[in-house]
Amino acid sequence: MDNYNDNKDLMDKYSLRGKVFNKIREDILSGNYAEHDELREAAISKELGVSRTPVREALRQLELEGLVTIIPNKGAYVNGITAKDIYDIYIIRSYLEGLCAKWACENITKDQIEELEEIVYLSEFHIQKEHWDQIFELDNRFHLILYEACGSKILKHILSDYHHYVERVRKNTLSSKERAGKAAEEHKAILQSVKDKDEEKAEKLANEHIFSSLANIKHQGLDKLMQKHEV
Repeated sequence: MDNYNDNKDLMDKYSLRGKVFNKIREDILSGNYAEHDELREAAISKELGVSRTPVREALRQLELEGLVTIIPNKGAYVNGITAKDIYDIYIIRSYLEGLCAKWACENITKDQIEELEEIVYLSEFHIQKEHWDQIFELDNRFHLILYEACGSKILKHILSDYHHYVERVRKNTLSSKERAGKAAEEHKAILQSVKDKDEEKAEKLANEHIFSSLANIKHQGLDKLMQKHEV
């Protein structure tokens, strides 16, 4: 059954419906659409060179995620991610990231540890050089490997989605050398506790890491951080 679900997830990712869904979802999360914008099936199908069917299916799936509202006989409209959603996601993430780090203590592999060590090392290098794009990608990679290492497909899926939902905010926060440096130190401490198989400490540090990110968001101002990031 697990193999069937894994294969289904893979097929969905690369299917026409999956590609359309991911494109619209990415446009919403990156700020290409504003809240309450109408998502016109005809315009999207023309832009993407597909029929209306995969667009309609993608919009229904996005409605299930809460990113779109479909009003019968009227159309589909963007909900997007609100300021309250951002705060809620960070609070929920704080507990789930703690659980993830705790479970990773028992399930992480030698290869995953080595990759995380390399990420910590490279992060410190790129922070000194102020290479913001590389810093952001390394931050992404650190969390995604940890999600994989927890040994739970369900937890990995939930955390990956939440991580992606707040991508625009995270990218802007990590454009600060002070925050990027602090985040790298926190990652290093989390990794050490996981290597030591100290479940209680790993959970506590991962929880505190997300709360530290949230405190930084409040300090910088969420409205500013939710603006579209230009590189």
